[in-house]
Amino acid sequence: IELIMKKFLMFAGLFFAVATASAQAVLGKGNVQLNAGFGTSGWGVPVYVGLEAGLNKDITLGGEVSFRSYSADWVYTKYTHNIFGVMAVGNYHFNSIIPALPSQVDVYAGMGLGFFISSSSSGYTGDGYSGFNARIHTGGRYFFSNSFGVNLELGAEVGQLNNGIAKVGITYKF
Repeated sequence: IELIMKKFLMFAGLFFAVATASAQAVLGKGNVQLNAGFGTSGWGVPVYVGLEAGLNKDITLGGEVSFRSYSADWVYTKYTHNIFGVMAVGNYHFNSIIPALPSQVDVYAGMGLGFFISSSSSGYTGDGYSGFNARIHTGGRYFFSNSFGVNLELGAEVGQLNNGIAKVGITYKF
């Protein structure tokens, strides 16, 4: 059994070394990537889907759709708030100015501008709100292959939804 485990670990290590050695993180001009995942924020757990297109090797533009829901108790009443958002997003990717980054890693920073609509289950019409929101963020992706990777993003939102946000998810380039 020990010999089988050693062979399995050696094969697994070789497989992951080969799989990650050929991965390229740079999106490139004209290419598109899909991002999806979930996170945490002061306004509930965001679930998001976004699409980005490469304008050149360092800049991407895209959009994101998100949904959050959270509950709160106030004066013997439980309120459930649902927040739907649409945001335009732009990112600068640092790979060309940080040559020490492995080819599988994508490090970026950016900003977004969007609109959010909130509704509440309390039945009181004054509980709903909507408005513009801006976000600054930084993040990174690690690609296991040329098309599939994972992402992590940290940011701060200002406007209607003032809070911090952290997201984790997957990325697929096509």
